[in-house]
Amino acid sequence: MTPACRLCGGTFLPSVVDLGTSPLSNAYLAAADLSQPEVYYPLQPRFCPECFLVQLPALVAPEHIFTDYAYFSSYSDSWIRHAGRFAVGMIETLGLGQHHLVVEVASNDGYLLKHFQAAGVRVLGIEPARNVAAVAERAGVETLSRFFGVAVAEELVRGGRRADLLIGNNVLAHVPDLHDFVSGLKILLATEGMLTMEFPHLLRLIEQTQFDTIYHEHYSYLSLLTVDRLFRQHGLAIVDVEELPTHGGSLRIYAAHDGVRPRDPRVDALETLERDAGLRDLRTYAAFSERVHRLKLEFLRFLVEQRARGSSVAGYGAPAKANTLLNYCGVRSDLLQYTVDRSPHKQGRFLPGTRIPIHDPARLAETRPDWIVILPWNIKEEIIDSLHGIRQQGARLVVPVPVLEVIA
Repeated sequence: MTPACRLCGGTFLPSVVDLGTSPLSNAYLAAADLSQPEVYYPLQPRFCPECFLVQLPALVAPEHIFTDYAYFSSYSDSWIRHAGRFAVGMIETLGLGQHHLVVEVASNDGYLLKHFQAAGVRVLGIEPARNVAAVAERAGVETLSRFFGVAVAEELVRGGRRADLLIGNNVLAHVPDLHDFVSGLKILLATEGMLTMEFPHLLRLIEQTQFDTIYHEHYSYLSLLTVDRLFRQHGLAIVDVEELPTHGGSLRIYAAHDGVRPRDPRVDALETLERDAGLRDLRTYAAFSERVHRLKLEFLRFLVEQRARGSSVAGYGAPAKANTLLNYCGVRSDLLQYTVDRSPHKQGRFLPGTRIPIHDPARLAETRPDWIVILPWNIKEEIIDSLHGIRQQGARLVVPVPVLEVIA
């Protein structure tokens, strides 16, 4: 039985694309785990024609996914620069100082709040993954290790804390109970406060066939139309929006309590763009599904051809999106011998499902593969720059998504 839509309660939820079954994308394996079975879950996002939310059923509780987490934001240089620019801009725009409070929900390892703290602004992080929150605490960023919602917001308000700037970057998609989460935002936001949220843009996912960003940790795939509807239900008004290049194309929305700030025309213009692009039309998602199947065949054809020629192929990066790609395509270590990642939290472990080993990037210089597959394609420019030396030694690069691209 198909569950009801988590936003509007609708029960007609046709399939967007069938990506088979996959383990949790951040359930990286230790060597001792290789003799044990893994749990696989259906990976089939669905579309609600009533509110236009694309969603996965919450087959796995967030407590199982996010209590101990493998993603640390500080290992991406481009993301750190992105965070720094945002902090500087908001400090200037809002005139933030020592008497203001900035709260970030899903604050990870403190990568963003450090910038506000360095400018003398009070900060508080809320991060459910205890191992990640501990890193932020050691860096001097006060962090509450809890899942955010109404209960946490009310507790903070009773303690005299309300956010002058409330931030949520790449968290809204991870929330199964959208109404509890957004109700909490409403409670915690100061009367004249500003709320900003970033999330991958559904429009870019569909237009650019970014199917590997679909995985069980992402319960929802969001358009501005849908988020606007959600926020309105809870007395929050989206007052501005920016399109960002991060994560293959994201939105940053600015919101406030209803009636506090005027709405910029950019909001309505982008919603019109989404309507014109067919985000409310099931035929758009059927066409997306066909492109996904073609991309799978192209990637497999490339890997099989390299295997037949005797060429060696390694990967760069071990992001969650790689696990959707590799499991859906059925790629194992016979086609992709290993991958590398800068995060020491992933090195020495194995990708879930495919069980491809993860090494330190130094492994590339040691083995000199003929090909390197860039798996976190959203930061491909950063990775291409870092691989300058091995490219001079003859290695060639390939990006599998959103289109199969050979880097000359």
